[in-house]
Amino acid sequence: MSDEPRTPDPDPPVGPEGASAIAAGPLGDEQAEQSLLRGIDAKAAVAEAQRLGTITRQATGSDPDILTKLQQDEVVSAFIQLSDQFIGAMGFTEHGFRHANLVGRIAHNVLRHLGADPQLCELAAVSGYLHDVGNVVARTNHGLSSAWIAFDALRRLEVDPYRIGLVLSAVGNHEEQHGSVIGPVGAAVILADKADVHRSRVRRGADPELDIHDRVNGAVTHSFLRVDAEAATITLELELDTERSTVLEYFEIFLDRMIMCRRAARTLGCSFRITANGVPLG
Repeated sequence: MSDEPRTPDPDPPVGPEGASAIAAGPLGDEQAEQSLLRGIDAKAAVAEAQRLGTITRQATGSDPDILTKLQQDEVVSAFIQLSDQFIGAMGFTEHGFRHANLVGRIAHNVLRHLGADPQLCELAAVSGYLHDVGNVVARTNHGLSSAWIAFDALRRLEVDPYRIGLVLSAVGNHEEQHGSVIGPVGAAVILADKADVHRSRVRRGADPELDIHDRVNGAVTHSFLRVDAEAATITLELELDTERSTVLEYFEIFLDRMIMCRRAARTLGCSFRITANGVPLG
């Protein structure tokens, strides 16, 4: 299906020139602290969130209404933009509006293709969009920080407390080091987050030879999370440039994530599979 959850190819402006808030936003390559001293217009962050949201909506075919409201929230938008700058300074791959939008919409589509209740699909979208916003506080335990920021944002939108609780659980449990798969919303977020391995996440100017994460992401030219409800399978399909990195390197850094994806798929009543360049890996 054309609207199956997927990581789009990096056609401009989704690619490296438009992926991160640092590269594409109004701040240029300026450090976050310097830009704060100079002053930041939160409305500019909202505009960037909406721009990347439009691109991802077109690529995935997913358009949950609540994401539009979150993209219009100046606090959430500013925090996502700053999160990406802070984590970029630590040397991590892109975690900005592109990643947030993509994870939210993939999580939405995972549940939708499995026939889940539309309300659960929307909660998966919300959770996916907000899952990394806590990087504005710290990388360590950012799932918990993200959950508290999500709580504040959703209370402002007057979301029902029970629905907020499901979002907090999903956001707080998405990290493979600390998280557990405890329900369909969280399972969808885990699958969507771990599926976003792609060269468009490598930051401009990064040297893949110095960092295995940049090297592996830089080698993935296409990734697609295929949901087959009839066969009860969820398959991460990768196209990998083996001149840049090997399948062995992929599993060297992502094995724990793939194990978590397997548990997430089981929670959804499915088997998890991986293919690389058309070859089944498990």
